[in-house]
Amino acid sequence: MGNWNQLNTNTKMKPIAIKAEHISKQYRLGQVGTGTLSHDLNRFWHRVRGKEDPYLRIGEVNDRTTKGGSDYVWSLKDINFEIEQGDAVGIIGRNGAGKSTLLKLLSKVTKPTTGKIYTNGRIASLLEVGTGFHPEMTGRENVFLNGAILGMTRKEITRKFDEIVDFSGVEKYIDTPVKRYSSGMYVRLAFAVAAHLESEVLIVDEVLAVGDLEFQKKCLGKMGDVSSGEGRTVLFVSHNMASIKQLCNKGIFLDKGTLNYEGNIERCVELYSNSNSFEGNSLMDYVKTKSPSLLIDDIQINGSAQTSLFIPNDANEINISIKGQIKEPMHFDVESLFFNNYDTPFAFYSPSHYGGITQKFEPGEFSLERTITLPNDINKGSMYMSLTLCDPGKTTFMELTSKIKVEFEGVPMKNGWVFMIDNAGMLYLK
Repeated sequence: MGNWNQLNTNTKMKPIAIKAEHISKQYRLGQVGTGTLSHDLNRFWHRVRGKEDPYLRIGEVNDRTTKGGSDYVWSLKDINFEIEQGDAVGIIGRNGAGKSTLLKLLSKVTKPTTGKIYTNGRIASLLEVGTGFHPEMTGRENVFLNGAILGMTRKEITRKFDEIVDFSGVEKYIDTPVKRYSSGMYVRLAFAVAAHLESEVLIVDEVLAVGDLEFQKKCLGKMGDVSSGEGRTVLFVSHNMASIKQLCNKGIFLDKGTLNYEGNIERCVELYSNSNSFEGNSLMDYVKTKSPSLLIDDIQINGSAQTSLFIPNDANEINISIKGQIKEPMHFDVESLFFNNYDTPFAFYSPSHYGGITQKFEPGEFSLERTITLPNDINKGSMYMSLTLCDPGKTTFMELTSKIKVEFEGVPMKNGWVFMIDNAGMLYLK
């Protein structure tokens, strides 16, 4: 970490809480540490002669979907940004984009391979479920232990203990060893401790997804109070774009270890959503069959075989048609899921077969058609649709996962997304 006093001469109205200058993080694949003794000796010999680490000149972009030819990978590469005090910053990107690595660098869990990070004030971080908890100790003991790890004094923890326990909602189990806690109870108590530390910066990874909806809403409210009410800085990683847009005023979009965009949260989410688009491609390009006895010949949605779909205001149905061939008798039906972004929690689903009722198909050609009825007041915007042919709870025969971009003309979103259930039992976000 750098010397903060060197940076605090800026003329901005708001002081800088965090500044990253050309930070990169390199890992060696398949090994712990630098890997081999020969590599360590090579590094040492270059360092003695005042030369650059030879392995910094190699390495590949962090693309988890392709097999590379190098033993080294750049989890992050040349990242630069500034975060002002009081900002709520959402860090978004696909799995493997480098989000958690960035938070570990900012939390001082690990050091950057190159570059410097300047921070102003104490940092409280919640990167994994149960961070800093000892499984054999009770919840009460772990509050004091975790608080001490985060930098709280015993007097400060004692003063805030009742407030922490009340926020966590696990008072009944506070004197029970945490090894008997569920993952949700773990994260409740851990977040409660981190949120009540009087730190200048609060860093939260996507561990909140472990909690139930009530607790997620409670945590978002607390982080909003911390940011806007107390003027503290919040860094929040989540795949839930609704939560990101609700809480954050700025965003950082990471893609394959590089900084794609930093700035307005609305624009950041828009760029992320567009990066996951498969518009113009054929649905058949993404079909994955799970059974050798099944062959899919054609899939159409509202009469189109393309991956992009537009739903005007006056349309309240989506028609699905699947044709193919089977070699043996099968029972299956269509399950359709809608996501409010490519890899985020679902926005709503069509439970056409959740009663355990499926259609039996005999060997030969088959044709299956289903209609999804949409909520009348669905919001304007885009979602990603998945289709599955399956026998519920038993076998999945075909998947078409999140490759269909559905654009709703809809009504403008006013007060954010709220979970609703309509009369047909359809869960959606309003």
